[in-house]
Amino acid sequence: MNTYPKTEKLKSRTTIDSMFREGKSVSKFPLRLVYKKQAFDEGQKLKIGVSVSKKYFKKAVDRNYFKRVLRETYRLNKNLLLDSLEESYAFMLLYQTKERLSYEDINHRTIQLFEKFRLQVKPEIEKDTD
Repeated sequence: MNTYPKTEKLKSRTTIDSMFREGKSVSKFPLRLVYKKQAFDEGQKLKIGVSVSKKYFKKAVDRNYFKRVLRETYRLNKNLLLDSLEESYAFMLLYQTKERLSYEDINHRTIQLFEKFRLQVKPEIEKDTD
């Protein structure tokens, strides 16, 4: 089920602020995933937001293009996250370079980033069950 419904969009300013203060992150250049365990009212497993810095792309049209690409790569590969999650998480997916990578390259790196996240979270899940 490759959808990106409104209920999966992270819009809460307080949640985003707390993620950057207390959350953890995992990187696969040029992508960075900031995450934090978070309980949601709707019973959602995850919520995600995307961000492209004005520092790297001055024109809004360029930032919006890369945000669309990030949302699409998330939509196509979110099953990698959902299969490994036992608790609910809030995510921010960040694009952090001036380089204009192709869609295929960003998609490939998103898959690698999600795999790296799974490996980083697995030990946490095993510790919780012990």
